[in-house]
Amino acid sequence: MGRVAIVTGGTRGIGAAICNRLKRQGHTVIANYAGNDNAAKKFSDETGIATARWDVGDHEACLEGCAAIEADHGPIDIVINNAGITRDGTLHKMSFDDWNDVMRVNLGGCFNMAKATFPGMRERGWGRIVNIGSINGQAGQYGQVNYAAAKSGIHGFTKALAQEGAKFGVTVNAIAPGYIDTDMVAAVPEAVLEKIVAKIPVGRLGMAEEIARGVAFLTSKNGGFVTGSTMSINGGQHMY
Repeated sequence: MGRVAIVTGGTRGIGAAICNRLKRQGHTVIANYAGNDNAAKKFSDETGIATARWDVGDHEACLEGCAAIEADHGPIDIVINNAGITRDGTLHKMSFDDWNDVMRVNLGGCFNMAKATFPGMRERGWGRIVNIGSINGQAGQYGQVNYAAAKSGIHGFTKALAQEGAKFGVTVNAIAPGYIDTDMVAAVPEAVLEKIVAKIPVGRLGMAEEIARGVAFLTSKNGGFVTGSTMSINGGQHMY
């Protein structure tokens, strides 16, 4: 049975792959994005997937955006919290704004979207929330105290909310991708990227579609007994 799904940060990279996978599963998918109208239009034209623009770090915007989607498409039963930004730098060079922006969007966005959709899922007795964390939230990363803290927070948020949703048929899980072949990773200097790949046991970057397959399982009825977990998809780079 098709359901209404929203994917934040859904018009590019991992988010776009997730949108396409969920659409192929028969869901009505809406891709949220923050501000790149050209990329959103291109994505929508190519895929036929509707887009909705708002900043997931803005609490009221999330409430209003989700309410508008439900008015147009019906109850939101699947939420993929994928939106994220980076403001890298070592602590002694990092401004408070660099810290706060990343925490507000990457971690705060998960809270805001859950506040907008979790109560309805709970009342209807079914729901799927998947939060996209990161290998750097598990292992840490030099120059990313803000990003690593936010992503680590997502993993804790997932475990706590899963306990609230379990008896109501709402599962909450996370996926922690390793280094995936996206525009963000492509921007890494080639010499640095070579060192990163050398540390991945399978010897390559991951593909966005490999993350999307994990999301597809967790959001399906077959994933109903999986909640509060973090699925690591990282080519063996970090195991624990």
